[in-house]
Amino acid sequence: MTPPLKAEIRDFIVDNFLFGESADAPTDDQSLVEAGLVDSLGVAELVAFIEERFDITAEDEELVPDNLDSIDRIAAFIARKRGAASVAA
Repeated sequence: MTPPLKAEIRDFIVDNFLFGESADAPTDDQSLVEAGLVDSLGVAELVAFIEERFDITAEDEELVPDNLDSIDRIAAFIARKRGAASVAA
C-alpha cells in the first residue's frame, strides 16, 4: 500500500509533469531527473509545491538531489522537515 505522502507527491508529478498520464508515473525510487521528468524549472515547481502544501521551508543548501530526485527522497525530506518543525514548535 502506498503511504499517503508518497501518493500525494506522485499525484503532483503526474498532474504537473506528465499531464495526467498516470501510466507513466515514476516508481518511488526512480530518479526524476534521469527519467527526464524534472529539469531545473521543474525543481522550482516541485519546491514551491512542497513548501506550500506541507508548510515547510526548503533552504537553498537543501535543494540537492539527495532531497528531491525521487518520490522516496522527497517524502523523506518532507518527513525530516516536519520533524524538525515540530521539535522547534
